Amino acid sequence: MTGLRNVFEDLAAEGDDVDRIVAGLDEAGWRTPTPAPGWTVFDQIAHLIFIYQLAGTAATDAGRFQKMVADSGDDFEAAVNARLADHRHLTPAQLLERFRAERAATVRALAAVPADQVVPWLVRPLPAAILACAGIMELFGHGQDVADAVGAEREYTDRLVHLVGFTVLVRDFGYQARGLTPPDHEFRFEITAPSGALWTFGPEDSPDRITGSAVDLCLLAGRRRHRADLDLVATGPEADRWLDIAQNYRGPAGPGRRPGQFAVPAR
Repeated sequence: MTGLRNVFEDLAAEGDDVDRIVAGLDEAGWRTPTPAPGWTVFDQIAHLIFIYQLAGTAATDAGRFQKMVADSGDDFEAAVNARLADHRHLTPAQLLERFRAERAATVRALAAVPADQVVPWLVRPLPAAILACAGIMELFGHGQDVADAVGAEREYTDRLVHLVGFTVLVRDFGYQARGLTPPDHEFRFEITAPSGALWTFGPEDSPDRITGSAVDLCLLAGRRRHRADLDLVATGPEADRWLDIAQNYRGPAGPGRRPGQFAVPAR
C-alpha cells in the first residue's frame, strides 16, 4: 500500500510541515515547554536533528554509524537525551538552519540507497524505505509535541499511510517494552485516511480488529493522546489490550498523555 506514494518525498514533506510550525516562533516560542517533561520546543527540534544525523550516517557511512552507536553506550535513551546538550549553544535561527540542512542531506542519502540493500540501524539493518517510515514516526510524534506546545494546527494528509503501515509492522513494540508476550496472530486494521480512503492491513478473519482514523492511530501509537480521547475501536480482547499499550517506537513507553489533556484534533 505504501508503495503508491514515494516515502522519501513524503519524509521531506513531513519535515517541511514541522518547519512551518517553528519557523515563525520568537525566542520565547522556542523556549516553550512541550508535553514531554523537561523538553522545550528547542529541545524537540534538536532531538530531530540528532535522529536525522544518525539516519543519514547509517545511509552513507556504516563504520561511522557503528561508532556513533558504540559511543552511546548501553543506555541509548540516555545518550539521546545527552545529545540535546550538543545544540544548546545555538540560537534558534542557527538550530533551524541546521534542522533544514540535516533534513535535506538525510532524505537525499536515504533515497540514494538501492532498494535491494539495507543500512545498519540500532537493532538490525533496515531497508532505507523502512528507515524513512521511522523518520516520519519521529517527525509526527515530536512535531505533535511542538504543535501542542505552541497551539499550532497540524496538516494531516495521506502521507500518514507510511506511518500507519509502520505502526502495523511494529505492533509488538508495546508488548516488548512491558515484558509481555505478543499474540501469535496478526490483527486486522481497517483505518480511514485523512482523504477518506480505507487502508486495510492483516487478515480479514482475524479475531482481533482495530478500526478508526489514521490520525488517531498515529496519535495513539506515538503516545501523544490517550485512547479515551480517540475514535479507535477494538474488537477482540487482544486488540483491546493493545490499545492500552500501543507504541510505534522502541524503548520505554513513558507516561503517555492523560485522558482529556488535549482537545480532540480535527480528522
